[in-house]
Amino acid sequence: MWVTRKYEYVYQIKKVYCMIKIKTTNISGCLEIFPEIFNDERGFFIKTFHQDIFLQHGLNVHYPEEFYTVSYYGVLRGLHFQLPPFEHFKMVHCVLGEVLDVVVDIRIGSSTYGQFQTFHLSAEKRNIIYIPPGLAHGFLVLSDYAILLYKISTMYSQQHDSGILWNSLDIPWGISNPIISKRDSQLLPFSQFISPFKFME
Repeated sequence: MWVTRKYEYVYQIKKVYCMIKIKTTNISGCLEIFPEIFNDERGFFIKTFHQDIFLQHGLNVHYPEEFYTVSYYGVLRGLHFQLPPFEHFKMVHCVLGEVLDVVVDIRIGSSTYGQFQTFHLSAEKRNIIYIPPGLAHGFLVLSDYAILLYKISTMYSQQHDSGILWNSLDIPWGISNPIISKRDSQLLPFSQFISPFKFME
């Protein structure tokens, strides 16, 4: 299902239009966002976040932390999340390269608990994934290297940083021997993970 809304505001007597397309996914609360792209002979301009538009769609607008990762072909990061009370909304988009992005529902009581959804994020496609609390997130780099930009609704907390093992679900990564960190290789498999997350409508 697509939700499209045009938002108009006035700044210095100029009318500026922003169009945002939001695609719902099979996992409740997880959205794929397509911002409007403004092209000309110099290149292009993209507005990835607009507070008023996000509020009109009922989306989170508080992001006290932002960072990006640079990863090379075959690198797999995930599947990560922060435990309560430092769980967070996360917005992820790829500003260079291409990745296979994955979210897993780990919310007790959700109709899609234990299920996952995959996305192709790329600088060419310019899509953004909006990830609510209670979803594990990870990605595999498909290009020579990729840069992913994150907005996070809570500050990073090392003692609450957690995850589940990348290959403990039937996710079609398309690779059997990715480059992963020692920490990620030692995460609990999904079958042994006791989730503290509860699904809320």
